Amino acid sequence: MKVYISADIEGITGTTVWSETELNTSDYVQFQQQMTKEVLAAIEGAFAGGASEILLKDAHDSGRNILIENLPENVKIIRGWTQEPMCMVAGLDESFDRAIFIGYHSEGGSEKNPLAHTLSLLADVKINGEYASEFLINTYAAALHGVPVAFVSGDKALTEHISRHNDEIITFATKEGIGHATISVSPQTTLKETKRLIEEAMKIERSKLQIELPKQFNVEIIYKDHIKAYRNSFYPGAKFKAHNTVQFETTDYFEVLRLLQFLT
Repeated sequence: MKVYISADIEGITGTTVWSETELNTSDYVQFQQQMTKEVLAAIEGAFAGGASEILLKDAHDSGRNILIENLPENVKIIRGWTQEPMCMVAGLDESFDRAIFIGYHSEGGSEKNPLAHTLSLLADVKINGEYASEFLINTYAAALHGVPVAFVSGDKALTEHISRHNDEIITFATKEGIGHATISVSPQTTLKETKRLIEEAMKIERSKLQIELPKQFNVEIIYKDHIKAYRNSFYPGAKFKAHNTVQFETTDYFEVLRLLQFLT
């Protein structure tokens, strides 16, 4: 059983300000270590639940955050960025049984996590009228290959967002955002519950976890800079929507991923 894990940091236990997420800042090391511990707990849970092989994507910022010295055998890691449209789930294909997302966060514009964003701090993204989280974007990407997402950890608002899409997906809330603050659970609680819940998630029928791709995609990228929006509206098939939005429609979700690769 092959399992894919994508790990971010803005939903890791305790992260509250940007300096705690940025390589080479004084605040970063503590949360780099916590991110690594939460990923290792996820790996332990996946193996306990029957996984035989794991591919791990370091999916934050430089893609070089997870401390790799303690990764067990039968785990491979993608560090850095492949520059392909699958982005945070690069390397995921139909050979995987299920996917797991660690340290994910609320969508851009949300007030429920001080670090909320979607792909970039320069723009927010809507898909079919809904502000899109990285969870939704990457879950749809997994669905292109028929792979369901079984477990997600991150802030409380994200777990509520996920339950509205599919309440069979198991989630764990590491923290709750209030303004520019967070209320976090104990890091030890996160490690224990991540391992336990992922082992449980490994046993859920794939068909119950699967989120189906919509038949049509209406994508809006809402920029903070209207000049960038106008420039990017010349992307093939896109159009400018007043005052600072690029709009794009397609029936092919890979084209959505390609759009996001070039315009966010």
